[in-house]
Amino acid sequence: MFPADLKYTREHEWVRIEGSECIVGITYYAQEELGDVVFTELPDIQTNVSQGHPFGAVESVKAVSDLFSPVSGKVIDVNSSLEARPEIVNEDPYGEGWMIRVELAHSEELDALMDAGAYEKLIHDLRS
Repeated sequence: MFPADLKYTREHEWVRIEGSECIVGITYYAQEELGDVVFTELPDIQTNVSQGHPFGAVESVKAVSDLFSPVSGKVIDVNSSLEARPEIVNEDPYGEGWMIRVELAHSEELDALMDAGAYEKLIHDLRS
């Protein structure tokens, strides 16, 4: 349920590191808690994002939630497929449901993120 090749935040975002670039999305747990996603608000390409700060929002039938960037850097791509089909976030949160691609500014920020085991423990604690 929590891919081992990803890093995770306490706010339920994930990041896949590909060299100096990071792909960002929300976790299976996050989309499950939100329910059916009906809209995503994502930043423009070339926007600078900062670790721990909001970069957009996701709206579901239940609520609107801020999205928090797991890393600092410049947005170099946005998943435009989510404009027409936001439900992809529910269907494939770790694949086609990705949200932004960021050119990583500070690789040491990755040390502050959780691995899959630590994130799984966090979710277990939240559900207990």
